[in-house]
Amino acid sequence: MENYLDATVNLYRDAALTPDVGLCCTTTPIWKFPGLEIPKIMQEMNYGCGSTISAQDLINNPKILYVGVGGGMELLQFAYFSRQKGGVVGVDVVDEMLEASRQNFIVAEQENDWFKSEFVELKKGDALNLPIENESIDIAAQNCLFNIFKTDDLKKALQEMYRVLKPGGRLVMSDPTCEQEMNETLRNDDHLRALCLSGSIPIKEYIKMLTDVGFGTIEIRGRRPYRILDPANYATDELIFIESIEVCAIKDPMPSDGPCVFTGKAAIYYGKEDYFDDKKGHTLLKNQPLAVCDKTAQALADLNRSDIYISESTFHYNGGGCC
Repeated sequence: MENYLDATVNLYRDAALTPDVGLCCTTTPIWKFPGLEIPKIMQEMNYGCGSTISAQDLINNPKILYVGVGGGMELLQFAYFSRQKGGVVGVDVVDEMLEASRQNFIVAEQENDWFKSEFVELKKGDALNLPIENESIDIAAQNCLFNIFKTDDLKKALQEMYRVLKPGGRLVMSDPTCEQEMNETLRNDDHLRALCLSGSIPIKEYIKMLTDVGFGTIEIRGRRPYRILDPANYATDELIFIESIEVCAIKDPMPSDGPCVFTGKAAIYYGKEDYFDDKKGHTLLKNQPLAVCDKTAQALADLNRSDIYISESTFHYNGGGCC
């Protein structure tokens, strides 16, 4: 009996053998860094919906895990920051995709003097049962993969990522999300799920899945338009708007009052004094915006002060916040 994930394996097996440039509508530029050349074949096999590469995460030669290798582009980008044997581990269940990445790394070696294929260790493995030791990874990442999983499998995949991360480690992800109700016909279409469309869930549900696993801090780093499912081409009576988000979940201890979720809110104090101190660890300098998590934003709003402004969520957050 076929599992719904078989459609995904078959789709990406074909995409490994014959690169499909239009398979996934990437909405983020392909980041390039000084001395980094990304082979054309890797760009053609860039089957993501955003990017998981952020220099702020990648200091001190981190040990990096990337699940779902694609054509190897993000593995190469990660290796740029971790130039050591086995510094980056790529895990994929599709043999053909692993082999395609190996061949692409040979091309990358020819185009990049600094790069050696040994920087990346490729492993056959399942996201639901990662072949990785407990608490051995600094940065774990996946791009446009976990949205394919149904709820129980998504929970397992997130638990596996949490298991392999060191305390303080970061899970960086890019996935499609959808705030509208997805009908059961679309939800149960294995091919559309494999195409990273019908598995999309609302952002609040996505965040809750992460915090339920134990991640104490969540950062929404980007939110962009992604796809439209329309009645003329899909089994829907209305236009369904899908976005892609970039998220960082940090393996911090869970605060006693719940997780810190940053969605791009800011607080600005504009009163008579030079600063405002809420006596709970948050100091707002006069007319200096402070990025705040949603929990702190609500606590400040509950004070009902006329000299503190709380912005709406921008869903773009780059650090420097309250917690």
